[in-house]
Amino acid sequence: MSERYTEEFVLKEMGVQLGENEFGYIFPQGDIKSGFDTITTKLRAMGGKPVICNIEDYDTVGNGKAKPEYIATFSEDKSTILLIECKRSTKEHISPTMNMPQKYAVDGALFYAKHLKEDYNVLAVAVSGTTKDNVKVNTFYWKKGFETPQELKKAKDTILEPLNYLNLANGKKLERKFSLQEIREMSLIMHEKLRQIKISEKDKPIFIAGILIGLQNADFRNTWNDIKTFKPLVDTLIGSIEQVLDNSNIRREKIDSIKTSFRKVKTNEKLKALPLGESGSLAWFIEQLEMRILPMMNHYEYTEDALSIFYHEFIKYSGGDGKGLGIVLTPKHLTEFMCDLGEVNKNSKVIDICCGSASFLITAMAKMCKEANATEIENIKKTSLYGVELDIDLYTLAITNMIIRKDGKSNIIHGDCFSAATKKELESKQLSLGLINPPYAQEDKSELEFVEQLLNYLVPRGLAVAVVPMSCAIGTKFKEIRQKLFKNHTLKAVFSMPDDIFYPTGVNVCVMVWEAHKPHDSTKPTFFGYCKDDGFVKRKKMGRIDYFNRWDDIKKEWLDLYEGKKVVDGKSALQCVTADDEWLCEAYMKTDYSKITQNNFEQTVRDYLAYLVKNGGNNES
Repeated sequence: MSERYTEEFVLKEMGVQLGENEFGYIFPQGDIKSGFDTITTKLRAMGGKPVICNIEDYDTVGNGKAKPEYIATFSEDKSTILLIECKRSTKEHISPTMNMPQKYAVDGALFYAKHLKEDYNVLAVAVSGTTKDNVKVNTFYWKKGFETPQELKKAKDTILEPLNYLNLANGKKLERKFSLQEIREMSLIMHEKLRQIKISEKDKPIFIAGILIGLQNADFRNTWNDIKTFKPLVDTLIGSIEQVLDNSNIRREKIDSIKTSFRKVKTNEKLKALPLGESGSLAWFIEQLEMRILPMMNHYEYTEDALSIFYHEFIKYSGGDGKGLGIVLTPKHLTEFMCDLGEVNKNSKVIDICCGSASFLITAMAKMCKEANATEIENIKKTSLYGVELDIDLYTLAITNMIIRKDGKSNIIHGDCFSAATKKELESKQLSLGLINPPYAQEDKSELEFVEQLLNYLVPRGLAVAVVPMSCAIGTKFKEIRQKLFKNHTLKAVFSMPDDIFYPTGVNVCVMVWEAHKPHDSTKPTFFGYCKDDGFVKRKKMGRIDYFNRWDDIKKEWLDLYEGKKVVDGKSALQCVTADDEWLCEAYMKTDYSKITQNNFEQTVRDYLAYLVKNGGNNES
C-alpha cells in the first residue's frame, strides 16, 4: 500500500486520470480493457516479476499476470505504449546491475519493457519517491525489435505528461499547459537548491538567467545532455551564452561585463563537486528549465508569458522580496494595472529609466504584441521598448529578461538616467509612455525627482505612470520638486494602493499618472482613487496571491472609475489641487457609511486601546 503515495503523485504530476484521457487510456495494475489483447497476452506470458532476472534473460518469468503500476496507450500512435513502475522509497530505485525487477523500480520497468517491445515501441518510466524535490525518475525508450533500450536522459528525475514522453522519443518540441502553481513550486525548489550550494542571493538569478540564455541556442539544447562531467558542461554553457549575447545586438562594450557575471558559476566549489546525475547539479538545473518551464511556451493553448512569470517568481525568492538584488520587485498585477493606466497599445514607445529586471518593459511588450501582427510585433520588439539601469547586475538581468523574450534588440542602456549623455541618446526616440518604480529612500535623489526626470524623457502630452511611497503625495514634503512638477506637468490621477501590496516589505505606496510638458491647471480636478483592496490574500510560501480570482473585476472597476471620472463614496474623489495640497484620496473622498458595521467600530476601539497601551497612554481620559 505504501507505493500508493508514489502512484498518486505520478498521476498528479502527469495531469492524467485513470481510464480515458485526451491522448488515450491509462490502465492500472495490468487491468487492460478489451481491444488491447496483445498487451494482456504479454502480461500473462511474462507473469509477476522474478526476484532475479538479467536484462538479456528472456526465459526467466514469474507466476500469474504482470501488473505494472500503469500502462498508457496513445490514440495518435497505436504502435507505442507507456508503462510506469513505482517504488515509494528512492533506496529502491535501481540496483547496481539492474537485474532485480521485484525490488527495484528501474529493474522492474525494464523487465516489463523487454517483453512488451516484441510488439510495441515501449516508453518505460521508473519512479521512486513522493515529492518533487526527492523524486528519482529514469526513462527508457525500447523500440520494437531492438536488442537494447535507449535511455532518455533529459527526462531524468522529471515526470512528464504522456504525450511529452512521445514527443521526447520522437525528437519533437515538448508542450505543457501553463501552471502558475508548477512555476511557483519549481522556483522555490530551485531557490533552495542554490542556497544549499552557497550561491549568493545576488548571483542566484544570474545563474538561472545564464541557463535560460544558453537554452536559446539550439546546438546547446541538442548536445548538453551528452556531456558527462562538470568542466566541459559549464564551458559549453558559457560558450552558448556568449554566442547568444554576441548575436543579440547588445553593445560590444557591455558584452564582457555580462559574460563575467555568468562565469561566476565556474568557481563554485560545491556545484563543481556535485555529480551531474544528482539533484541540484548543473545538469539538473538545465534539465528542469528545459523540460518543465520552456515547454509551457510551446503549448497550443499558450496564453501566459510562462518564462517571464517563472523568472519573476524565482527572483522574488532571492532575499524573499528582491532585496538581495537591491530592488523591490513590482507585483505583476500592479505592472499590468499601470500599463492600462498608461493606455499601452501597439503604437506606444515605452521607457523605464530605472528598469531593474525589466518587468515593466516585459508587461508592456506583452500587451502591445497582443493587438499586433507579425511585422508589427517584430518592430515593437526592435524599436518600441527602452530601459536605463545603473547597476551592472540588474542591467544583466534586464538584458536577460529581454533576450529570453526574443525581443530582437535589447534597447537597454547601462548608465545613469540623470546623465546628459543618456538623455541625449534617447531624445530622438519619440517616447510616449514612461513606467517607473523608482529606488526608494536614496540619499541624493528623491522618488519625485525620478518621476520628473522620466517626464523629461517623454514627448509633449506623453504619459508617465509611477508607483511611489505615499510620503510623496503629502503636501509637507518635497515642496521644491512638487512645485517644479506642477509648473511643467499635469497630475492626472493618484491611486492609494493596498498597504501590503509589496509584501513582505512594509512600504505604503500610491500610483501617480502624469501628463508630460503640460503645466498643471489647479482649476481643473484631479482624479483620486481609494484602491486599498485588490482582492489578493496572503498564503504560506506563496506571498500575496489572487486566491479567489477577484482581481480582474476589481481592476475593471478601478479603471472604469478613472476613465469616467466617477465619484463614488468610499472609492474615489475629484479635487482641484495645488503643489502644496495633499495628493491622496483619503483627504477628499466621502465615507460610505453603509459599509460600516458594529464589528468595524469594535475593532477600531480595540486597535486604539492597544495603541494607548503600547505607547504608555492608557491612563488618558
